[in-house]
Amino acid sequence: MTYCVGLRLNDGLVMLSDTRTNAGLDNIATFCKMHVVEEPGERMIALMSSGNLAISQAVISLLTDGVDVGGSGNLETLSSVPSMFRAAQVVSEAVRQTYNIHREAMQSQGVSFEVGMMLGGQIRGREVRLYQIYSAGNFIEATEDTPFLQLGEHKYGKPILDRAVTYEMDVYDALKLALISMDSTLRSNLSVGLPLDLMVYKRDALATDIRRRITEDDPYFRHLREYWSGALREAHQRLPRPHWAQE
Repeated sequence: MTYCVGLRLNDGLVMLSDTRTNAGLDNIATFCKMHVVEEPGERMIALMSSGNLAISQAVISLLTDGVDVGGSGNLETLSSVPSMFRAAQVVSEAVRQTYNIHREAMQSQGVSFEVGMMLGGQIRGREVRLYQIYSAGNFIEATEDTPFLQLGEHKYGKPILDRAVTYEMDVYDALKLALISMDSTLRSNLSVGLPLDLMVYKRDALATDIRRRITEDDPYFRHLREYWSGALREAHQRLPRPHWAQE
């Protein structure tokens, strides 16, 4: 399984993914699920993937080679698209083409076509955008009302985001919430695992602010996990018991 989370804020972007893939209890491996296309001063585009690893890698390979959208004969990549909306269209077309290529073989083996992509970034002269692309090739965009999107095993990490994330939040405060959301998922689901890949982008910088791989030995992440667990236990103990439980 997978857990990826992206936050699109007035201040910029935070994108975080785990790296665990598994095809059974005894077949677990580590693969990077975050891919960054960066041309400082021109564009910064990050793409995260979930679902069937073979499918997601095929989509990434198509995007690297170039995708013909609409049969025009013109190959487009994330390095050439003029806008983030066009980037989302190109990724969507790559998903559809991958489905068309592998559909019959997968159906004959009883394998479902499962892939999810999250695309975020900014191109010079354009706005910061964040999209989620589905297996059918359709997509949605994060908004000011709902400034975060998730891929994969989202249910454990969603409550903290629902309670605390706002569009006006500072990007580094949002980073803490993304890590807490990930930690909640790591604790509750063995199919999501360390290390983590992190990307932080500040609006109009047109270059990443932070790109970091977070391992079990990362001192800040270890502190955050211990502090958050302790804060939850303390808050629980400090809550008064309901008066009707004492009657």
